[in-house]
Amino acid sequence: MSVRPAVARDVDFLWRVLLEAYNWNGEQRFTAEQLAADPRAARYLVGWPRRGDFGVIAETDAGEPVGAVWARRLSGSEPGYGFVAPDVPELTLGVLPEHRGRGHGRALMEALIQAAAERPASVARLSLSVEDGNRAVHLYTALGFTRVGRNGNSDTMVLDVQRAPHH
Repeated sequence: MSVRPAVARDVDFLWRVLLEAYNWNGEQRFTAEQLAADPRAARYLVGWPRRGDFGVIAETDAGEPVGAVWARRLSGSEPGYGFVAPDVPELTLGVLPEHRGRGHGRALMEALIQAAAERPASVARLSLSVEDGNRAVHLYTALGFTRVGRNGNSDTMVLDVQRAPHH
């Protein structure tokens, strides 16, 4: 498996990953059409990539994408589920079901954290939202994310990029 930067042509795959992220528990809670029509979900990807957006894609040796994580700054007037502040990009992570449990999520997260640290206008913090019961919370905690708030049945978590364990 390899990890590469996400680019404009990846937008369709990113929508697929967003759907996986929303349906993380294996239930078909949302369809692609519902996400695209939901302004709160669509704000994670509409116009990808906007200035300041960044992300990475995990691919098999054959070049097949299997997962992605990306970060986008959102505004207080149009926040995401893990919104902390306008200068804190919120990330979305997803790995296709048949490729889970193989370390792809960790590899993607580590690459994104590294990308955040290396950006010209360095990103100080990253945020995310994780629903109760989602096992990914263990990965986020291991990477240094800490719980800073609650939104419905989800925790909002933040990482201080410079203090991330692999730095």
